[in-house]
Amino acid sequence: MKILEVFAILLILKEVRPQTKRSHKMSMKAPFQKRKNHHLNTEGRATLVSPADLHSVEHSLVQIRNPTLIPQHDQKSQEDMKLHFLKNTMVTCNDGTTAGYYLREAKGSKRWIIFLEGGWCCYSKETCGIRYDNVKRLMSSSNWPQTRKGSGIISPRPDENPYWWNVNAVFVPYCSSDVWSGNISKTQDGYAFMGSVIIQEVIRDLVPRGLKQAKSVILAGSSAGGTGVLINIDRVAALVEEITSESIQVRGLVDSGWFLDSKHAKQSDCLDISKCALTEAIKKGLKLWNGILPENCKQQLKKGDEWRCFYGPRVFASMKSPIFVVQWLYDQEQLRIENIQTEFQSMTENQWNSIQNIGREFKKSLREVPAVFAPACLSHTLITKSNWLEFQVKSVTLAKALHCWDRSLQENRAPKAAIRGCPFHLIDNCQWPHCNPTCPAIYDSTSGQEVSILQMFLKLRLESQRRGQEPKGDLGPLMSMLRNSG
Repeated sequence: MKILEVFAILLILKEVRPQTKRSHKMSMKAPFQKRKNHHLNTEGRATLVSPADLHSVEHSLVQIRNPTLIPQHDQKSQEDMKLHFLKNTMVTCNDGTTAGYYLREAKGSKRWIIFLEGGWCCYSKETCGIRYDNVKRLMSSSNWPQTRKGSGIISPRPDENPYWWNVNAVFVPYCSSDVWSGNISKTQDGYAFMGSVIIQEVIRDLVPRGLKQAKSVILAGSSAGGTGVLINIDRVAALVEEITSESIQVRGLVDSGWFLDSKHAKQSDCLDISKCALTEAIKKGLKLWNGILPENCKQQLKKGDEWRCFYGPRVFASMKSPIFVVQWLYDQEQLRIENIQTEFQSMTENQWNSIQNIGREFKKSLREVPAVFAPACLSHTLITKSNWLEFQVKSVTLAKALHCWDRSLQENRAPKAAIRGCPFHLIDNCQWPHCNPTCPAIYDSTSGQEVSILQMFLKLRLESQRRGQEPKGDLGPLMSMLRNSG
């Protein structure tokens, strides 16, 4: 690389970072600029972590500590979501305590959002023991707070949630550790896995609270909760039809739960969370949980391969209910499953290329999904972040895309028939991780400094040149995209 070229690139570096930040701010309307209390790693920042962190129990349960719903013991109000335990006390969390849900009723509204929490899973005596010791609230309801405050798509604030702030909002805590699939009241190790049953009982309990008069119900979820939507949505739709005898539109919203079958991760003996690829965890867990999977999906697979129904592309092919998929193209949990680390200081050319390949695979898998929002960013989960309105694909926010999808369903349009000027099939066209200027900021875990994707690529290019190699990829298009805000 010529010295002049390096100098030109460094000048661009100086321009790109401020420009990206300016573009980010300019995309926000005035009411949204007043939001406060964003949280590191959950409110618009994607932190680059080390391989050790990625494969630790704490990171496997990263969304467990996501403060998207924060207990507010001192500020109870009508906006709070109130805890209700299931009437059927035989439907329990892992430890035998009764499962439940949080509800904020909107008088007069006939729209409902039921959100399933995420938080990985456990699939053996050892992994469940680790989980109970570290995050007991994901296996027990004994210490759940009496109220919660919702954020993102279940926020009651119109400036944060312009289209769904006044709907009936339900948050279902994840305490079954089974990706919402389990159907066994007690295993030989003493744990209950009843995730699928919990969802059914929540629906039954909501009928006398107004669900019977609903016009539309969105079953939503993030991460493991998103996968839970995929494998439960058709059964929920059938149950709603059965117990209400009304024509209620039931649809799914899948956030960061559209996982791909790993093609690169090395399998292990799968004794604990830190060494187990998703496929092996699901295979082991499905037996332990006595998991319930969609019949239409199972019928398309040979016996013993039913576990494949946990993967988005596979289960979607046989799904009846309409769904909207929200998926970062460079999802951090998918990268973890693939054993691809994203530590800036030690990033190699092979790792960079592997990350790009994941993005291409996600794009391919989402091509035939009618309703999708897929930013080219490194992150995980989105819909319950308080700053969810900041992120855009092709100048359209997720909230706007969901609203357009909702309108198209109300008007009984064909699955891919968007209303003019109201798109809801949105996949970033740019070819690089974090090429979308509205992506959440990335921070180096060692220095705490914000990382520019152009800096990362330049570093790889210079290192490859020192080794006498020319790395894959042309720097010109990347610089051009960044100059033009993606």
